[in-house]
Amino acid sequence: MQTNLMLDNGVNRELPIVLLIDDDLVSREVTATILIMEGYTVHTAENGQASLNLLAGGECVPEVILMDAQMPGLSGAELIAALRAHTHASLFLVSGSNPPPDVVAAADGFLLKPFDSHAVTKLIQGRPVANAPTHLDSEEPIISLPVLAQLRQMMPEKAVRQIYTAIASDLVLRIEALGIAISRGDLAEVRRIGHAIKGGSGMAGAMQLAAIGARLESVSLESRGNRSDNSAALLRELRAAALALQSMLEAELPA
Repeated sequence: MQTNLMLDNGVNRELPIVLLIDDDLVSREVTATILIMEGYTVHTAENGQASLNLLAGGECVPEVILMDAQMPGLSGAELIAALRAHTHASLFLVSGSNPPPDVVAAADGFLLKPFDSHAVTKLIQGRPVANAPTHLDSEEPIISLPVLAQLRQMMPEKAVRQIYTAIASDLVLRIEALGIAISRGDLAEVRRIGHAIKGGSGMAGAMQLAAIGARLESVSLESRGNRSDNSAALLRELRAAALALQSMLEAELPA
């Protein structure tokens, strides 16, 4: 299926068809938008099984596959092997954290989120890309103004607002799920949610949210029940940041 955020920017038939697999809505929308604005035809799938169904149905015959390295269900090296059995497309990993070495080795390349259009184009073309970790500071503005300016240059104002509205809506669900995970002491789920927040928010320049997500992702599984587990405090920070994002959205990008 095509991405939900469709932009009429003109397809370059000389560019390879791309299948993007990412369970995080925000990351999926932003990455697809970057590629569409560069002239690529983009199909998206929200998880590994959906991507295999898409390939099996013949709806998509990609020349390039971009897949998140960490997704619920079928993922990682197992998903790569299944995709290889269905297609001869080049297969690249995109992730907010460094994947395990065996997963990286199974793919044709790896790109660390957040990334810009130049980096993803280099990846697709098989050129070297530098994967330098992004410094995440929770004291930064709720939205990076340079990233916001870049998005405004790439797409209509309505599409920019749609991206940040998607982040705000997604956060409502993430915060609810995070509260449940914390109450159950399920720190593995806390880390998974943090990883998702970090990746999606980072791609859209919501660096304060990405920083909180990174701290949630780093909560130690060994800290269960200990005072060193600060996930509850991070949940409070996340709620405050979500409110700040909503206020910014109403002021900077009114409907």
